[in-house]
Amino acid sequence: MMTDAPAQATSNPVVRITRALISVSDKSGIIELAKTLANLGVQIISTGGTAKAIADAGIPVTGIEEVTGFPEMMDGRVKTLHPKIHGGLLARRDDQSHIDSMTEHDISPIDLVIVNLYPFEATIAKAGVTDQEAIEQIDIGGPSMVRSAAKNHQSVAIVTHPSQYEALINELREHNGSTTLELRTKLAADAFTATAHYDAAISTWMNKDDTTLPNKLTVGLTKVDDLRYGENPHQSAALYQTGQSQPGTLINANQLHGKPLSFNNINDASAALELVRSLKLAAPSQHAACVLKHTNPCGAACGRTSHEAVDAAIAGDPMAAFGGILATSTPIDLQSAKRITAEGTFFEVVIAPSFAPDALELLAGRWKNLRILETGDVAPDITREMKWIPGGMLVQDRDLVVPDPNSWVHAAGPKPSDEILQAAAILEPICTALSSNAVLIGGIESDRVRLFGAGAGQMDRVASCLGAIRKAGDLSKGSIAVSDAFFPFSDGPQLLIDAGVSTIVHPGGSKRDSDTFDLCNQHNITCLTTGTRHFRH
Repeated sequence: MMTDAPAQATSNPVVRITRALISVSDKSGIIELAKTLANLGVQIISTGGTAKAIADAGIPVTGIEEVTGFPEMMDGRVKTLHPKIHGGLLARRDDQSHIDSMTEHDISPIDLVIVNLYPFEATIAKAGVTDQEAIEQIDIGGPSMVRSAAKNHQSVAIVTHPSQYEALINELREHNGSTTLELRTKLAADAFTATAHYDAAISTWMNKDDTTLPNKLTVGLTKVDDLRYGENPHQSAALYQTGQSQPGTLINANQLHGKPLSFNNINDASAALELVRSLKLAAPSQHAACVLKHTNPCGAACGRTSHEAVDAAIAGDPMAAFGGILATSTPIDLQSAKRITAEGTFFEVVIAPSFAPDALELLAGRWKNLRILETGDVAPDITREMKWIPGGMLVQDRDLVVPDPNSWVHAAGPKPSDEILQAAAILEPICTALSSNAVLIGGIESDRVRLFGAGAGQMDRVASCLGAIRKAGDLSKGSIAVSDAFFPFSDGPQLLIDAGVSTIVHPGGSKRDSDTFDLCNQHNITCLTTGTRHFRH
């Protein structure tokens, strides 16, 4: 094969495309692009199924084996890993020694690479996929070509996604079949991002059974949508998805109605979804509902029906519920929808596994902008969570502890009834969902267990007690109080007892626990310690 003349040196930022290599798994749009290249006189080199698709469209194409002199082998594992390919990609066109090597070894330059990688993430997202099936979708030659082309972007353009085809075609038409350094640099940056994301997905999958926190952690995120703004209008924001699709997460919910979700909608709605699922684990035979504001529950309940749970959740704090996020653990029926749309109510988002048709019609008719999200009833298998900080990230196991009253210690006062223990087990996840320091007051009302009032995000636990008492009001009498951490002094418990609380539940572990226990014994108040702290910052 005669060696083609090298492309223009890097002193000229515009490079004429004379030879292109195309090898894609996702073939959408590739025929139109190949026709454009052919019409510009570009020689197209291609592999396997891509070459066949191009040839079937009547476009001249050179098989990769004609360039390398070797057939594709080992079920396609080896086809582009060859000096005739990578030499054509990596050779510097402004370095005479590189040009001499190309001439000596009969290597022709390649000016454009169009590659998208094997669908590894789509493969591992399929139910029942085997390890071998996943491994076969780990692309080797593709990332190698992408990296070679991107490294030499002074002379080579690298395209890694069909969404880039239009910009490339426009560039070639505008510059008479050439690419600019500006576009090649942008494409190269995108290419390295693509290979980093791809490797992150593989790394995450291969470490899926490792319960340790690794020395190095790779995170691959894909932008789902640009948001109008972040927490405040002056902050730009976007929504990203982790590489592996997780059914049942808010990000994969089906929006049935309403305007686009905001940054705060998404944050609050995700927290609401997590809470109702925690309540479902604590009381699997009951229906759960909650109302959140600023990621904190202002109402939450479990009941015998979806309507009972929804009604009790709204009753937790009707004023705070106005403009909040409502979520349920079970499908929303017409009766529940009637309660949600009753006079004096307003919600930004309603989330449920599914909606009865008449319920959906009522909700959508009540508020044209109401975001209605259908999640399905599959809970995601996510065991870790991450929190970004400037310069790094905090990573921890998620707080997935399911309350077990049988393991709690009866530390003071009368022995609790089974009914009280069950109610406390439902209230503890609600307390876990509150920002620390957190104290809540709740109890049993008309066969429903619900939140009466909460104090959250306070700098001291006394202030949290006072907030919960103020919100609960007269419902404090005979109620259950739950704290997310121990009481460092007995002043908080004293306030709760004075308000009428009859049962106090907290993790225990303070040096002064005995002060609280003695206080509860003096006032005939039941005190239970769980042994598990539930800070949420």
